[in-house]
Amino acid sequence: MTDKPSVIRETDDEARGLARRLLRSARYVALAVLDPETGFPFVSRVLLGTDTDGSAVILVSALSAHTRALKKDPRASLLAGVPGKGDPLAHPRVTVQCLADAVDRDSPEHDRLRARFIARHPKSALYIDFGDFGFFRLVPQSASLNGGFGRAYLLTGEDFRIVAPEAGDIAGHEAEALQDLAKMAPNLANAIATQKCGQKPGKWALCGLDMAGIDLICGDSLIRYEFGCLITRRKDLSSVLTNTEKPIP
Repeated sequence: MTDKPSVIRETDDEARGLARRLLRSARYVALAVLDPETGFPFVSRVLLGTDTDGSAVILVSALSAHTRALKKDPRASLLAGVPGKGDPLAHPRVTVQCLADAVDRDSPEHDRLRARFIARHPKSALYIDFGDFGFFRLVPQSASLNGGFGRAYLLTGEDFRIVAPEAGDIAGHEAEALQDLAKMAPNLANAIATQKCGQKPGKWALCGLDMAGIDLICGDSLIRYEFGCLITRRKDLSSVLTNTEKPIP
């Protein structure tokens, strides 16, 4: 007997990039946890944020079933990828298995995640400071990527991590770097969205930055532009982002 060909393709940089974009550009995901009373999988929908190291971030109420489940068992799985027109199975999606880590409300980490989450989800400012709401970081452990029919890949948690050998002046200074970019080129967000990401013109705004890419928002649309390499210094960041097909005024 001959072995049947594997349906899993060899994971390459293109697959890794697609998986990261699907996760980091998701406004919401389906979140699966284990019910602490029955052990059955429990699935809900949550808004999604990201941390600068590539981890997923969720803001949840202590009263919700998925919060109680995560406090009992940190194992969770999320599904990212929004179907377009036609067959929903023909569109890319990624399932990421994660370990949940609760964030202390009194920690500097909480303040950073709060600012990043509001930038992605402005309406969350109405309830983000309620006493029963808190953040969990969902640290990727492994993932299954379906890029469409016949394009299946397996990934590791390291494929989602953003870690530079030496941190430059971008690490830990996200807000300052975004402010500098906005002052230097007021039309930068719209130029990146249209010229680099193929989006229609609109009121695009920069809403997140890390060493691997930049996030942009326009109404209910959220997109991710990946640099293709790690950028640690602002001077390099400016040259990468302003290198568009047309001058950015």
